[in-house]
Parts: sequence; structure tokens; C-alpha cells
Amino acid sequence: MVIKVENLVKRYGDLIALDHLNMEIKEGEIFGLLGPNGSGKSTAINCILSLLKFDKGTITIFGKEMKPEAYDIKRNIGIILQNVAVFDELTVYENIDYFCGLYISDKKERQILVEEAIAFVGLHDFRKFYPKKLSGGLLRRLNIACGIAHKPKLIILDEPTVAVDPQSRNNILEGIQKLNKQGATIVYTSHYMEEVEQICTNIMIIDNGKAIATGTKEELVGMINTGEKITVELLQPNVEVLKEIRKLPNISSAELNDHLLVVKSSKGKNNLLFLMDHLKNNNISFGKVYSEPPTLNDVFLEITGKKLRD
Repeated sequence: MVIKVENLVKRYGDLIALDHLNMEIKEGEIFGLLGPNGSGKSTAINCILSLLKFDKGTITIFGKEMKPEAYDIKRNIGIILQNVAVFDELTVYENIDYFCGLYISDKKERQILVEEAIAFVGLHDFRKFYPKKLSGGLLRRLNIACGIAHKPKLIILDEPTVAVDPQSRNNILEGIQKLNKQGATIVYTSHYMEEVEQICTNIMIIDNGKAIATGTKEELVGMINTGEKITVELLQPNVEVLKEIRKLPNISSAELNDHLLVVKSSKGKNNLLFLMDHLKNNNISFGKVYSEPPTLNDVFLEITGKKLRD
């Protein structure tokens, strides 16, 4: 077990930020912490790293109790927080070299690691640039390079794609998966459901400081009653169609948006088949049909009664 958290409690006065949180992260996982802003994700990470004192509970990393002075543990951890933490006075190369130097004292070894980190995040053409000259996406890449240059066994990323463009976000997510394939265990916090779905092998949904559910994407989806969403292109839209469709088995809602019929179902077999049969039997002409399985956003909505992002 790489990380084990037991009954973690953190209070700010009367506010309970973490409410008896339990968490287990195994070696080789990309473990996703999914929840809205203010759910306790960053607080949990800061407690795990001993950057924040907590009121109750125990935290072990690599089988040892985590404490502020546990430098033997910290040498094997890389941290990329949502707020970019680099020095404006140093170039890209100098920043990475500085942060790598906090762990690696040998200059020749460090030089090799810095070059590998630069290549990994694709900043070779920007190695002499100062941070102020970098775009938001490139700055995020620099932030990641500074956190992973020393080749840590455990990498913690707290909202690393906030306010970056789609291309940079994809580069960052692909990079995280590469780090995992190279042997690193990853902890990834986000309130972007699609990111967690894309890269995480195990997921915890957290809200109000509590672990709501934990499992793979498939396991989490299997916990809820929500079924697939079906979208049908109607060639001759008719509002009267909705009344009968809403009476079909397992149909929770049906809406007509211009020429698109959007049907949401509860869990059950043959929902799409029942709908298609109904349309054919009633001579309702249709074109393209799309069926989408439940998402983590559906899981979060059903379990908590909230949308993941407002």
C-alpha cells in the first residue's frame, strides 16, 4: 500500500473540512479524487503531505507514518499543486534544476534528470525562457517538470489543468499516463469529471469532507439507478410523441429539442430496443440515434443530489 489514510478529521472552527476520511491507494494506481470545489480534496492532500495539521486520524506512506520531518518519505514524493510555484528570476532550465537539486545533490546526475524532464514535458525550445514569457499551458508544463524531475515513486497532482487550453490539457493528461507507465503511483484531484474518467484506474468521490463512493468507473456507474441517455433525430418532430414515450419501461424523462428527442432512462435491459420498437410501430420516422452510458457526473448527481460543476 502506497498511501493509507484512516479516520482523518480536519476542522476549521465549527467547519468540518474532513469528516473521518478513509483512503487506500495501491502501488501503480492512478487514483482520482473527484469532487466539486470546497469538497475537501485539497485539504486531504495537504494533510497527507503533512503540510497541514489535522485533528484526528493516521496517515502512512510507503508503510511508514507520515510526519513533517519524514524526509526519507518526502524524497520519493513529487508534488504539483494547482497554484504554479516557480521562480520568475530563473529560466525554465534553472527552475527545474533548482527543484531537482532539493533531492539530488550530484550535479552530473541532476543534469541528466533535468534534461529528461525538459524532454518529457516538451519544453526544449523554451529552456532559456523566463516564466513570464510562457503561455499558461507551458507554465503548467514547467510546474510539472519541477515536480517530477527527481523521478519520485509517488506523484500528487492537485488540479493541474485549471485555466489551461484544451491542447495543453491533453498534453498534461497524456504525460500523467506516461509517468504511471514508467512506474509512478499517481494521485490526481480534479472537479473535471471527463479528466478523471480518461486517466484514473480507481476513483473516490468526495463531498463535504466525506468519501461518498470508491471504485473503478464501471463499479461506480454500477452503483446507481441511472441508465443510458438516448438521443434520436426525428425527421418530423411531434410533441405528442413525448407523452407515449414517457410511459415506456425504465424511461425517467423525455424532451424534444427542435428535431432531437432526448430520452433519459433508469437502469434496465433493452431500453434502446423498446424505444426503437415504439418509434417503428407508430410510424415515427427517425434518422441518427445516439446512446450514451452513464457518466461519473450522473453518479455524483444521483449520490449527492448535486451537479459536479455548477
